Amino acid sequence: MVQASSLTQHSTQSASVATAPASPTSYLLDTNLLTRSAQPQAPEYPIATAAIAKLLRQGDRLCLTPQNLIEFWAVATRPVSARGLDLTAAQAAAELHYFQNIFDLLPDVPAIYDAWLRLVLTHDVQGKQAHDARLVAVMKAHGITHLLTFNIADFRRFSEITLVHPRDV
Repeated sequence: MVQASSLTQHSTQSASVATAPASPTSYLLDTNLLTRSAQPQAPEYPIATAAIAKLLRQGDRLCLTPQNLIEFWAVATRPVSARGLDLTAAQAAAELHYFQNIFDLLPDVPAIYDAWLRLVLTHDVQGKQAHDARLVAVMKAHGITHLLTFNIADFRRFSEITLVHPRDV
């Protein structure tokens, strides 16, 4: 679980702001930020928690969508052998509760589907990338322009958003 102390302990670390926008900005967090921040042993854990802590400290708005929470649950409750976190349902639920307390949960609204359909047709999205397109559709429906993600390459095709890697915060 991302402890408040984990988020604040990184507050004294210096970070590059080369690609980070001026504050305050609204960001959608990609699910990989949630999974990395819930794994203290993961190599990306310090980067994820430091980026989240810095953005929160700056007063930026960090958002999630129900899709993020569903994707997190799927990863969190899978065994480690299947690239999961091997959490129990109770542990995963505690993580979701924690995330909902520190991040803004954007509601699913009808405009998301129309935005998603335009994106998948415009960018010729196929297969699992349809899930990424839905995150971008949520951003468009809610007027969010910045996505914080470790997977920059997965979202490059979507020129309508600004991609920010956690190490660049």
